[in-house]
Amino acid sequence: MKYLINTPNEQKIKDMAVCDRPRERMIAGGSQSLSDQELLAILIGSGNRERSVTLIAKDLLELMDKKSTVAYEDLISIQGLGTAKSTLIASALELGRRRLPSKRRQISTPADIYPLIRHYATRMQEHFLSVCLNGAHEVLSVNVCSIGLVNRTLVHPREVFTEAVKERATAIIVAHNHPSGNLDPSIEDKDVTRRLRQAGDILGIKILDHLIFGEEGYLSMLEGNLF
Repeated sequence: MKYLINTPNEQKIKDMAVCDRPRERMIAGGSQSLSDQELLAILIGSGNRERSVTLIAKDLLELMDKKSTVAYEDLISIQGLGTAKSTLIASALELGRRRLPSKRRQISTPADIYPLIRHYATRMQEHFLSVCLNGAHEVLSVNVCSIGLVNRTLVHPREVFTEAVKERATAIIVAHNHPSGNLDPSIEDKDVTRRLRQAGDILGIKILDHLIFGEEGYLSMLEGNLF
């Protein structure tokens, strides 16, 4: 399988056509039309002489993918984020956590999962995710287990099941994005699924499905009889 080769977008906001700027696109199409990086760029506001806001937003996004909880100390370490912007972002993240609905989303079909993970489809590298579920198939958490190269993600059961064990999950659904947009599972995808199901059987945590997804849709290995 061939993957598209992408390079980080370091273009300055002022050099973009007005209609392509994040703020203008949000006004025209709503916040849901923006990628995670673009939303962060709006929150950061501006870059500096050394670094564009899009590059700072990229670094912040990578940090947030690696850490489930990002603190002020993490933010201030990013080149281009000073005290004012770091405290602003930390406050926004904490407010977002506090305003999350208390009622957990119940999962019945693969279509219920896709809205929770779709924003990862814009990533230039493969992100392997686990969605932890309780006995009622309610979502406990969505976790990034590993981040791979442009054309390969290295996945180990240890990373996939760590949060599931912590949260006493009874089942998980795994998923990963294909940067190319081609949703056909590779031989490696099928092998990873098989190994994770075996590990889940040992731990008593069932793997319900493996989704391969992109910006335009997803493939469920369960629905496709590939599971």
